[in-house]
Amino acid sequence: MDLRFATAEEIAEWDARILANPDGGNVFQGDEFAEQKKMGNWKPRYIISENLAITVLEKRVLGLGKMWYVPKGPGIKSVEQLGEMLQPLAKLAHKNNAFALKIEPELKKTPDTLEAIKAFGLLHVPPIQPHSSTVLLNIAPEPDTILASLNQKGRHAIRRAERDGVIVKQVEATDDNCRLFYQMFTETAQKQGFVIRPYDYQFKFWRRYADAGLGQLFFTYHEDKLIACAFAIVFGEKSLYKDAASIRDKNVYGASHLMQWHIIQWAREQGAKLHDLGGCPPSSRIDDKQHPHYGLGRFKTSFNKQVTDYVGAFDLPIRPFQYRLWVKFGERLVKRYWWRKYGESWY
Repeated sequence: MDLRFATAEEIAEWDARILANPDGGNVFQGDEFAEQKKMGNWKPRYIISENLAITVLEKRVLGLGKMWYVPKGPGIKSVEQLGEMLQPLAKLAHKNNAFALKIEPELKKTPDTLEAIKAFGLLHVPPIQPHSSTVLLNIAPEPDTILASLNQKGRHAIRRAERDGVIVKQVEATDDNCRLFYQMFTETAQKQGFVIRPYDYQFKFWRRYADAGLGQLFFTYHEDKLIACAFAIVFGEKSLYKDAASIRDKNVYGASHLMQWHIIQWAREQGAKLHDLGGCPPSSRIDDKQHPHYGLGRFKTSFNKQVTDYVGAFDLPIRPFQYRLWVKFGERLVKRYWWRKYGESWY
């Protein structure tokens, strides 16, 4: 497989090329995400072959060279396809002074798949994007059919919220609305123990996808009080429940289920056929009450009991000496410095 950097004309239609990939495209490989990551000093590198488009994010590390990161990609559909493109991509990375290549292919996790991947010299590392395990829902059928396919708890929660007067609205991603969302998002993050990025980053992310016609902000009310918010994205035939928040001092039963149901109907109208509920505990721990995201897992599996586990993230050392320094010292120091200076993740 011959890989090369895309031309300006090819980059101008990049989303269409990503959507034509064997995996049907991934939103984190799209041009909007690449542009967004420039805020973190990542440089998008658009790479192409006859039948594959790859978005690489490049960041320089002082003294080591460059990290090449392929978020939720490359967009292949099998281990065989991964093997075909891996060495050409590694060769191009080496030529451009990269010391490591990080990939996150959405291949389903099986013992045989993991064994084959490791045979390529790839090293398993913690995932960057929080969707290495998730819940997927087929939303191609008619809404009544989808609703009937949910388990009894999910259907009951949706109907209960409707009876109790919960209202879900699609709202514009204005600065005022995004600030309301971010305030609730911050409170949710603090209570649930996860980290979010600064407001400027989040606002530009939500605004970018909304302006591109790919994203929608949802507000959920009860008795005229805002109790939950969410932002969802449609990319090709896939939709993603990207960010969400709710207040805990007014827990209205079924409100989040009803909001998710409105998101699903909106995504269908935009052409989505497969809905990703945005990450959950792995299938091996979905019933583990000690898992920090047990509650999220219960909520999301009320739409589909099956958890999809992907293989996760892998590093391919390009320059072994520099990569060893990165693993031993560099990554920890760089992440710590970035957090202290900017208050957000280096990745």
